[in-house]
Order: sequence, then C-alpha cells, then structure tokens
Amino acid sequence: MIDPGRAPMRFWLLNSMWLVAAAAAAVLTIHGKLLPSATTKYPRGWQLPLKGWISDLMKWLINDATFGLFTFKELTRSISWLLDWPLQFATSLLSSGFLYGQGSKAVQVLPSLSWIAVTAIAVLAAHFAGGRKLALLVGCCFLYLAVFGQWDSAMITLSSIAIAVPFGVAGGLMLGIAGFRWPWFRRMLTPLLDLMQTVPIFAYLVPVLFLFGFGPVAAMIATIIYAMPPMVRVTMLALQQVPSETIECGRMAGCSTRQMLWKVMVPSSLPSLMVGVNQVIMLSLNMVIIASMIGAGGLGYDVLTSLKRLDIGGGVEAGIAIVVLAVALDRLSQALARRPTPEFQSERSRIIVARFPSISIALGVILLTGAVGLLLPALQRYPAALEITTGPYWDALVSYLNINFYDEFEALKTFLLLNLLVPVKRFLLGLPWPYVVVLLGLAGWRLGGWRLALQVCALAVFIVVVGLWAKAMITVYLCGLSVAIAALFGIPIGIVAAENRRVGRIVQVVIDTLQTLPSFVYLIPVVMLFRVGDFSAMIAVVAYCIVPAIRYTAHGIRQIPPHLIEAGVATGCTRTQILFKIKLKLALPEIMLGINQTIMFALSMLVITALVGTRDLGQEVYIALTKADTGRGVVAGLSVAFIAIIADRLIASWANKRKRELGLP
Repeated sequence: MIDPGRAPMRFWLLNSMWLVAAAAAAVLTIHGKLLPSATTKYPRGWQLPLKGWISDLMKWLINDATFGLFTFKELTRSISWLLDWPLQFATSLLSSGFLYGQGSKAVQVLPSLSWIAVTAIAVLAAHFAGGRKLALLVGCCFLYLAVFGQWDSAMITLSSIAIAVPFGVAGGLMLGIAGFRWPWFRRMLTPLLDLMQTVPIFAYLVPVLFLFGFGPVAAMIATIIYAMPPMVRVTMLALQQVPSETIECGRMAGCSTRQMLWKVMVPSSLPSLMVGVNQVIMLSLNMVIIASMIGAGGLGYDVLTSLKRLDIGGGVEAGIAIVVLAVALDRLSQALARRPTPEFQSERSRIIVARFPSISIALGVILLTGAVGLLLPALQRYPAALEITTGPYWDALVSYLNINFYDEFEALKTFLLLNLLVPVKRFLLGLPWPYVVVLLGLAGWRLGGWRLALQVCALAVFIVVVGLWAKAMITVYLCGLSVAIAALFGIPIGIVAAENRRVGRIVQVVIDTLQTLPSFVYLIPVVMLFRVGDFSAMIAVVAYCIVPAIRYTAHGIRQIPPHLIEAGVATGCTRTQILFKIKLKLALPEIMLGINQTIMFALSMLVITALVGTRDLGQEVYIALTKADTGRGVVAGLSVAFIAIIADRLIASWANKRKRELGLP
C-alpha cells in the first residue's frame, strides 16, 4: 500500500519525467549531429529481411507446396472455382441473365430479373421488416439507381454482396462460437482479429491475387476476409451476454450441449447477432472500390475509372449510388434485427398465398414482368431515354471553383504547407528512433503497466528493424495532423449536435452520408481543387475521419446521467460552466474513444491517399500491389497496423483509467 504522504512526491516525479522527456526531444532534434548515426537512421545492414522471407514463402506455396494428391495452388484454385458457381448464379439472376455457351457465342436463355421485379422484392422485404416508411425509403433508393443510370453496375455490386455477406456471416459465426467455447482459441483469435481490422486492405490483395487468381471471385474472397472480423467479435460478445436464467431453463429442459447452443443461446442472442450482420454488409460495400482493383466490376469499378480520368461527375454519381445501396441494405438489416419474433399460431392457413403474402406477391411480379418484358422492353430494363444525370453540374461546380478561387486555394495550401505541415514533418523525421521507443514505453507504463509498455515498445521496434521507420514517421505526421484538425472541427460540432436537437438531426444525416460515402470519392474533388501532394491527402483524410469525432462527442454528452447535471444546476452553475466543468469532463473518456476511432479511420484512408502522391507507408502498400510484391505489402501493412494498435492501446488504457477515476461504468 502506497503511503499517502508520498503521493505528491510520486506525482511530481512522474511529471518531471515527462518534462525531461519533452526537453530531450527538442534538444536531440535540434542537435541531431551529436548523436550516433545508428540512432537517427537504422543501419541497412541491421535490418531484418522479413520482406524477402514472406515473398519466398509465397513463391514456395504457389510453386512447390503440395499435399501429395494435389498442390496448394490447386487447392486454392479449387476453392475459387467452387465460389464461382454461386457468384455466377447471382450475377446471372441480377445482371447478365442466364447464358448458354461462352464468349461471343454465348446465347441468353433466360433474362435477368427486371428492374421492377428487383425493386418490388426490396420494397416487400422492407415492408415486412419495418412497415410503410421503410418500404418507401428502400423503394426510392432502388428507383434512384434506375433513374440515374446506375442500375447495371449496382446489380453487379449487389450480386457480389449477396454471396459475400452469407459467407462472411457464416464464417464469423463459426469462429465466434469456437472463441466462445474455448478460451485458448479466443486468446489466439483476438490478436488476429486486431490485425485483420487494422492491416490495410491493400495488403490483403497481393496474396489473395496470387492464391485465387485475378477476377470477381478473388475480389469476393478479399471482401469476406475484410468484413468477417466484426461478426466474430459480435458473436463472442452476444453469446457471453445470454442471461443465466435462459441457460438454466435450457438445462432444466434437458438440452444437450449442441441443443443448448443452437436451440437456446443463438436464438436468444439473435438481435445482437443481426448487428454483426449489419456490419458485414456495410464493410462489404466499403470494399467494393478496392476490390475492383483485382477484378470486381460494378459501382466500385466506375468510381475507380472516374478517379483515373478525374471525372468528378461520374465518380460522384457512382459514389452516391454506393451510398444509396448502403442506406437501403443498412436500414433493411437493422429493421430485421429489431423485428420481434412472430407469435406461434395454432391454426395455420392451408393456402400458401395467405401464409406467405409477400413471397407470393414477389413471385407474381417476377413472372409478370418477365413475361410482359419480352414484349415491352421498358419493363425489363429502365429506358435509357428517361435516365438523368447530374455529372455535368458537378464538373461545372469544380470548374467554377478552380477558375474563380484558384489563388485563394493556392494561398491556403502554401500557408499551411510552410507553417504547419513541413515543420511537423521535419520535427518527427528528426527524432531519434530509440528516444521515441523509450517515450512510448514510458507512456505505456504510465497508462497500463509494464505489459502495455513492453507491447508498444515491441511494436515500435518491429517498424525500426524492418527498415520502415522514416516512412512510418511520415504516416504519423499526416495522421496526427489530420486527426488534430478533425478533432478541432468535429468536437465542437458534436457538442452543438448534442445540445440542440434540431441541429443534431441535421448533423446525423450528414455524418451518416459521409460514413457511407466510399473513401475514393473524397479524392476526386480534392485532387481537382488542390492537385496532388501531402496537403491534398490531409484534406481527404480529414473529410473521411471527422465522423467518429462528431459521433462520439455527441454520444458522450448525451449519455451523462441527468442527476449530475441537475446537481450542477442546483449549485448555481451557468450553462457554460455546466458544459465545461461537468459535461465535457464526464464525456472526455468517450470523446477520447472517438479520437481513437478517428485515428483508425485516418490510417485506413492514408493508404488510399497514396494515389495522390504521399510518400508514407501507404505508398509502400500500393507499390507492393502494383508490383505484386507480397513481402513488401505485408510488412508495410503490418507496420500500419502496429501504429494503429499502439494508438488504440494507449488511448483505450487512458480512457478506462479516467472512467475509473470518475466512477463511470
């Protein structure tokens, strides 16, 4: 037990250590020539050749690995061939129709579902799940896809999502159940899930490309890998939270272990599991543009080609189409999660139509539009003459801004580059790596003890020994500035949204749109206005990562217990004092968790901003993809993931410590 009299001395010593560390950082940066060269730049001869080892392993797997009867490459290509069957069926059903033959000799035997039939199925499913309002929203979303000429691409995307989501949900459910049953498996699975959620998706693409080939199936497999981790985590958490009374009832009924799982625990945790399904859907849609780099078509391919051509109109329209599709599927899955379990009916109608009205209506619409569509093509495909586009207006807007505000944009860009970006970049690149590692260890020890200190030091040393320290510092500089600017604007917006309901509803709509808008879409207007470089990358990252800062700030303020605010009012506090002395102090742990998520969003976006000329770890990952260099991509991806994990562990430890000090749950 610590002597209370020594507490001030201990506090003084700890803060003195931080002051000494900060002073040492300034001195060592300014007088870097006094230090040994090995501390400022890690010697190339000491670097760990991990990239070469991973590349050699991949070559061995592809060329030499065998199981006797078949090779490893034949195994992966067989998996790809099996997954191609359901994907081809979904694509034929929604997009191309059922064909006989191959290539130019292929003949369409049956047409795909008409646009009216697909819209009707979506509306009926929405009405079944959430009533008239949801049916109207979903109907408008699918009608938008047809009216704005995005239907064909949207159906290709939807066919891939329709297959990837069930596989992602099933795989996540099985892994989650295994993690729930066996603690040792959960301990092994948790760090793997951390890596899967923090390693940039570009790093997945190279090994997936080698193992499963180029094409829509490989893109779908990458999507499944990317979207599965939330389902695993939700499954383990949902099964752990099943009430003990429910489990006791199952035991009293004589359930076996398997019956207890599938008849009692899984059904009782179904609403929570549907949250995981919703996350799989949203992450799959977030993946469509990146997946187009290895063969996926659809809306993602349209956005990517628009970015290459700097076609802002086409890119924005395709991006909005992804948002519209995401909103429809998101609201539909959420409504299914909230829908109560239907009551048992002792007397069931013998008429199929009466028992399943929605399915019967959907089948009727499919048959009717399919038959009449042979005579009236407008019922099968939305007439091209009736399509509208907003592309020229977006192009005209950007042209207007460039012509009339070019000098102002350049002045702002130059000012921030010279006075903010360049000084911060030079400062971080000048820091000796041993000092940064020690500083991280000291922060870990202060916030979470020696285990956290060892963990963050080990992750930082990994980045050093693989020779990516300089690029990692550029990543930290871009991420740090972007997160600081996002917090500078996002936290005040979150405060206003929490204090004013009308503003809160408007902000909610805006941030929902920003969160579903594909990350590539942010690059198109930014490049058109500011050209390429670090400044353009920072603007795109800020626009993408500001959402968590707003959302968590508003949520943290709204969840403060009312009796604490009433106590402040009773003591005579003004509204300003209540905000700064009570609300923000109590909401600070939640706000910091929002900053944590902002960092995660910023790091994921930085890999994409490699397309606009950054020179950080994101560029390493992107170059590895273009050169099909597995080792280079994996090592750079792990370095990005380790930066994310260091930030996550430190911030989460601080937030938990602060919550304990404030007595918050």
